[in-house]
Amino acid sequence: MSATVVPLPPSSSSETVGFLRRMASMVSGRNGEMLLRAASLIESLAQRAMSAERLYHEQQIESTRNAELRDAAELASDAMAGQIEVLRARLAEVTAAAAAERAAFDAERGRLIGLMQDAESHIVKLATELDTLRASVDDFNETAVSVPIELLRLARTQFDYLSSGFACKGDVISQAMSEIGGFAIDQALTAKKTDTA
Repeated sequence: MSATVVPLPPSSSSETVGFLRRMASMVSGRNGEMLLRAASLIESLAQRAMSAERLYHEQQIESTRNAELRDAAELASDAMAGQIEVLRARLAEVTAAAAAERAAFDAERGRLIGLMQDAESHIVKLATELDTLRASVDDFNETAVSVPIELLRLARTQFDYLSSGFACKGDVISQAMSEIGGFAIDQALTAKKTDTA
């Protein structure tokens, strides 16, 4: 609870002190001393009252300033608390998003590992099939000869020529053998056309 300070009018205390001093100069003895002492005491009390009033005003200004600073600090604290809540919410969102991304990454990684394992087993299977095919091609190469198609056509033409030559001479067996050779070449050419089609 604050006390209200009412300053004394400066003229009343100085007039009173002046009056007491004048009176003390007219009165002698103990009464004069008491009047002088009263005048000094009033002056001292007036100075103390003015100092107290000045100190009160200074403290009142300081108190007002402190209240303003406290209000500003509370506003800043409330704003900071709001920002902290926003940052907490943002952090929670970022953490959730990071967890979701991590889960998606782990799922994709698992899927890719599965695909890689499937690919590896497929590669092993293909390598085995390739080895088998190489072995069969090697076996085939041991029993077959590769001939250009143009040579086969030329040989077919020669078999036709031989067949007609043997027919003219009346050699039926040689004619039949020439026709069989031509027929075998026809089958090989037909099979080749089917393979490439």
